[in-house]
Amino acid sequence: MGDDAAAGGRDMTDTEAAAGSIPGGVAAAWGVRERPHKGPKPALSLGRIVDAAVRVADAEGLDAVSMSRVAAELGTAPMSLYRHVSAKEELLTLMVDAAWGPVSDGPVSDGPGPVSDGPVSDEPAPGEGWRAGLSRWAWALRAAARRHPWVVRIPLNGLPIMPNEVAWFENALACMAGTGLSEARKASVIMLLAGYVRTLATTEADIEAAIRASGLTPSQWMASYPRMLAELADPARFPALARFIAAGVFEAEDGPDDEFIFGLDRILDGVAVLIEAG
Repeated sequence: MGDDAAAGGRDMTDTEAAAGSIPGGVAAAWGVRERPHKGPKPALSLGRIVDAAVRVADAEGLDAVSMSRVAAELGTAPMSLYRHVSAKEELLTLMVDAAWGPVSDGPVSDGPGPVSDGPVSDEPAPGEGWRAGLSRWAWALRAAARRHPWVVRIPLNGLPIMPNEVAWFENALACMAGTGLSEARKASVIMLLAGYVRTLATTEADIEAAIRASGLTPSQWMASYPRMLAELADPARFPALARFIAAGVFEAEDGPDDEFIFGLDRILDGVAVLIEAG
């Protein structure tokens, strides 16, 4: 989140924000919260604070983020942060939106397969169909979660309302503009896709942490699982599992995106059936 992220927003008094039931962090992100002080622009800004917090989370993990740690990252006193951020909870909300990033700064996919570096347009590309657009959107969301794995550890606290969240929402809706789906069904598709990306990112992060804790290589860790199952599970009681182990599923090394591609394709296949059904 840069210092100019909220450019174009007007100042709003705290009373106005409260009257509209706009949380402080949301108002700050959109640039409609009253500036802490009139006069010369302070050296410390909301954008710098959020950027520093994201750096701490990336380098040291989410648990390391505190007002004092972020202040140390900025070389200032913790109390100076409170002129811009009311509490750690508000900072986390701002960090999440910064981690997802603006849609136009995300990676782009040319179709099924891993993303490549490049901008994602705020509007579907000329001639881009709904499936290519939603695939691009999902791959870009996955890339953001991989850049900042901690982002999926912060529980959702509401529907998309932050600037970047709203931009992602708009982008996905635009992808389905010509599908004939109702607006309610478009929202269902977006929730399904976003939930899939988030759940798989969480699962992959958990597995990576377990592998690191084991001291084994990924292939060694995977190979240990069927061996333990074979020792513990009686084939007579678990015949389907015995066939699964005998098939050597965990002996073949999958590509890093294989599971994501499989799940994404199945979701989009289902959406295709929904669209074709009218």
